[in-house]
Amino acid sequence: MTATYANPRARYYVVEHAGRILGAGGFGPLIGGDDSTCEVKKMYFYPAARGSGVGSSLLDLILQEAATTRYTNCYLETLEQMAGARRLYEKKGFTYLKAPMGATGHGGCDRWMQRSLKIEK
Repeated sequence: MTATYANPRARYYVVEHAGRILGAGGFGPLIGGDDSTCEVKKMYFYPAARGSGVGSSLLDLILQEAATTRYTNCYLETLEQMAGARRLYEKKGFTYLKAPMGATGHGGCDRWMQRSLKIEK
């Protein structure tokens, strides 16, 4: 995991409160994708933190930072059973794809999503 985030166009954030880790997530280049597409990676939260808005705030930060590192598209993979996460991604502008992108190696994921990072003027 350290090698993944050593890339200057990758970031990983850990969310903590009062010394307790609530969750984490990051982004980096989409393996097997083009140079303009990043992937949201390893975004997880403990059940007690879900629904509190902290995941939404972290995803906002991830999308902002990804745009500042010259990505114009963001991709992620998730699961049908993760309804709460999928609702968050939909709310943030992600749309569903019919098939996976890149070569992530996430064989267990069954939902693929992407959104533009272009800033509307």
